[in-house]
Amino acid sequence: MTGTHLKWKNWAHVTKLDPDKYLDAAAVEAVATSGTDAILLSGTLNVTRENLADLREQVEDYGVPLVVEPADPEGAVFEGVDLLFVPSVLNTPDARWVVGKHQQWALACPDIPWEQVVPEAYVVLNPASAVGRVTRAVCDLKPEEVAAYARCAEHYFHFPIVYIEYSGTYGDPAVVRAASEAITGASLYYGGGIDSAERAAEMGRYADTIVVGNAVYEKGVETLKATVKAVQ
Repeated sequence: MTGTHLKWKNWAHVTKLDPDKYLDAAAVEAVATSGTDAILLSGTLNVTRENLADLREQVEDYGVPLVVEPADPEGAVFEGVDLLFVPSVLNTPDARWVVGKHQQWALACPDIPWEQVVPEAYVVLNPASAVGRVTRAVCDLKPEEVAAYARCAEHYFHFPIVYIEYSGTYGDPAVVRAASEAITGASLYYGGGIDSAERAAEMGRYADTIVVGNAVYEKGVETLKATVKAVQ
């Protein structure tokens, strides 16, 4: 597990699987053997400990680093996973999604294994997405405003990951470039609308790590493999 902890900064491609969406066993195997650097179990709606555990059991035997990203910190699960990526949404007026829910998590669980926790500074940019609606994110941001969030995330709050989240729609490369140029030490993750090798390569020019999710369900594993090859 220690090796996994040391290597996450080197991941170029992460596949996001949603516990609320179905993949048959053959598709799960194809994802796990696609060459992706890690599998991220994550979803905003209808994620339970039960369906999260079911999906974890499907993928844990393939030797791919396994990360859980809970929609709510209080729903965190550590058993059988390597790391926990915990988001704080910076561009929301609702402080619960910045630190409030995290404080409640720490209050309820005083023995959190912090060595497994990697904090993420989220900037959510799709107002129509579930995460945008739930967190009330302010998504109408200029590239320089996103860059300012990225600088605050790295230099003021010391987040190891800045995550530009377009969640289901393809984003503006100029925004991702601005965020990339604003930070020097934090890893820049990009997620949203990557459903081709071309889009993977375009965002991969600026982001350290691209996250591919919906394409697995909408276009299949061959498309996923093409995105892997585009950035590795």
